[in-house]
Amino acid sequence: MTPVNFCGITFDCLEYQQVFKEDLKTRFVVTVNAEFIVKSSHNQKLLNIINTNHATFDGQIPYLFARLLNRQKHFNKISGSDLIYEACEYAQQHQKSLFLLGGNSESNAVAVEKIKRQYGIRVEGYSPPYENYPFTPENDRITLEKIKEFNPDFLFVGFGAIKQEYWINDHLKFLNQQQISLAVGCGGTFDFVSGQATRAPRFVQKVGFEGVWRFITEPRLFRFKRLLESFHFFNVLYNHHIAIGRKQFL
Repeated sequence: MTPVNFCGITFDCLEYQQVFKEDLKTRFVVTVNAEFIVKSSHNQKLLNIINTNHATFDGQIPYLFARLLNRQKHFNKISGSDLIYEACEYAQQHQKSLFLLGGNSESNAVAVEKIKRQYGIRVEGYSPPYENYPFTPENDRITLEKIKEFNPDFLFVGFGAIKQEYWINDHLKFLNQQQISLAVGCGGTFDFVSGQATRAPRFVQKVGFEGVWRFITEPRLFRFKRLLESFHFFNVLYNHHIAIGRKQFL
């Protein structure tokens, strides 16, 4: 399927089968929501990471606008919170294994146990001590040893945006050496899997208010800041598509 170019980002993982396509090297998938689009508009490092790897549409609002601007194409919204279940089903059918990296220690452990019970697959996890990125050499060494010891096929990293994307990008050589076929940054997905947090009802997701729901149910300052930043998506959309379209028309 032909990639979709939207807000300066090349989205090339438009269907689930593209996500699980096996390459000779680790397939690094970035699930891009409105926050990512805003950050990448003024963060060249993040933009390069996204565009040199594989991007999916995560946020509902960007997905809907992308559909409006690409009416001739059909593609899916693929969020990290949905993708982990697809990965578990794929692993069950193809004898693959998962490693959950990040989240808090309780949500990570409970998520691992729930996946084991539901899918009967090889799955393990590790939650390193919280710290700013880059991590200390000692904590990074322990993390890499845990991954190497388990030797997973799929790696889901829940450090939060954009720390998880930096970490995966900086360790791609290691992930390739371990023959990990898929690496995904998945934010707070482990909280949802473990039951520590509840996803918004489907109709709230459909209208693009999942971030608002998360803030209402978990009113924390950092969520409010992320919500405000996400609204700048409309400025990026205007600058990349509407303003350019007007210039071409004139």
